[in-house]
Amino acid sequence: RKGLPPVETWNPPYCGEIDIQIKANGDWFHEGSAFKRLPLVKMFASVLIKEVKAVDAKEGNSEIEEYFLVTPVEKVKIQVDDAPFVLTQWCWLDEKETTMQVSTNLGDQFLLNEEHPFTTNDNGDLYVTVRRNLLAKVHRNVYYQWVDIAEELQTKNKTTLVFTSAKCEFVLGRY
Repeated sequence: RKGLPPVETWNPPYCGEIDIQIKANGDWFHEGSAFKRLPLVKMFASVLIKEVKAVDAKEGNSEIEEYFLVTPVEKVKIQVDDAPFVLTQWCWLDEKETTMQVSTNLGDQFLLNEEHPFTTNDNGDLYVTVRRNLLAKVHRNVYYQWVDIAEELQTKNKTTLVFTSAKCEFVLGRY
């Protein structure tokens, strides 16, 4: 298996926008037509980067995220509706259920650990860091499976749903 291209070391000139869109469900489109070849999508995903830029406070947002496909000689902006990946599968790697492996819709596999933390948005949607600063939205089915295996930890005012993988605690939510 080949490693990912070293996109962090590339600083190509910006060449404009290209009509590529990653839908919220993880499907890739070019000029309104779905990509039909998964190897092509995987190749593009391997050179995908996200940049976070500060925005004037008068506009109401403090940061915006922009996505680009980069090569050593060019950088083109694309549209990402939510997150570039979707977390679609998981499994325990051991009988004691201490380490979880997760997979994205493009076949990226990694251990759920401190290198791959959870984050949520304002709507409470759950995301996992895949690589670099790229996120995968946790598919609803995976989320409900995790809720099923999570422990309920009681405090005075709240109940927290949590599970552990690779000696890291992951909080699914509080109510």
